[in-house]
Amino acid sequence: MNKNPQSAEHRSYVLITAAYNEERFIEETIKSVIAQAVLPAVWVIVSDGSTDRTDEIVQRHATTYPFIRLIRRERDQSREFASKVFALNVGVSSLPPHQIDFLGVLDADVSLDPNYFSELLKRFDADPVLGLASGWVTEKVGGEYRACGGNNSRSVPGAIQMFRFECYRDIGGLLAIEYGGEDWYAEIMARKSGWRVQSFPDLPVRHLRVTGSKAGRLRYCYREGITDFAIGSHPLFELAKICKRISSPPYLLGALARLAGFAVAHVSVERMVAPEVVHFLRTQELSRLWWMFSSLRR
Repeated sequence: MNKNPQSAEHRSYVLITAAYNEERFIEETIKSVIAQAVLPAVWVIVSDGSTDRTDEIVQRHATTYPFIRLIRRERDQSREFASKVFALNVGVSSLPPHQIDFLGVLDADVSLDPNYFSELLKRFDADPVLGLASGWVTEKVGGEYRACGGNNSRSVPGAIQMFRFECYRDIGGLLAIEYGGEDWYAEIMARKSGWRVQSFPDLPVRHLRVTGSKAGRLRYCYREGITDFAIGSHPLFELAKICKRISSPPYLLGALARLAGFAVAHVSVERMVAPEVVHFLRTQELSRLWWMFSSLRR
């Protein structure tokens, strides 16, 4: 692992986006990227079997901005949650690895301030051990964008992950997990490989998609529980996360849905990660639980 900082004048980054039927949002995402103070060297947008105007919108901008590239793949409907990773990996495989300094994963329904990537690159420049980073996700509440409750400076949302490319190579790239959670797995592997993971609240990212219905949020909470089991979360740490979940909509129902997903997964889901990854994750989780317990006793 080479952790020597790069000089600012030689840094460059590429972006990969998986887009499925994103005609409502992708135009604004594109406009926010082409307005960046530091443009990406390449931005590969992989249309994951879109049936709306997504391809048309991307191709129109690609005609004007040569750094934008459109690739189309046919979506595997039987592997819905893993399809995004398959699409992202198609995008990565189209790039010459030796020319990449930083690799960003960007969803097709977000908007960024013009200095977002230039500021994020400065954080990498200042910390040679920083391997995976991002800003914080915000959503519109009462007419203004506010930080989402799920933001945590120790975690990097999958919608806006930026990898130092040495870190990306060290973790073996993105793993397609049937139940989702590839972003969390990337964080675990980055830490396991000796890299630091951090998100920065002073770098806001606007999530353009309106949060779904109550039923949709309950399904999401249920799937979170399944994902946590599939990746190997310790039951005690999962219980702590479920308790914390009660404070966010849909409150108790959401917490119970997550608990149900975690419980059902014990009899219906096979873990997709190696035992040593589960051991590393649980060691970290128990250490955090002990730290929290010790802080409460002071």
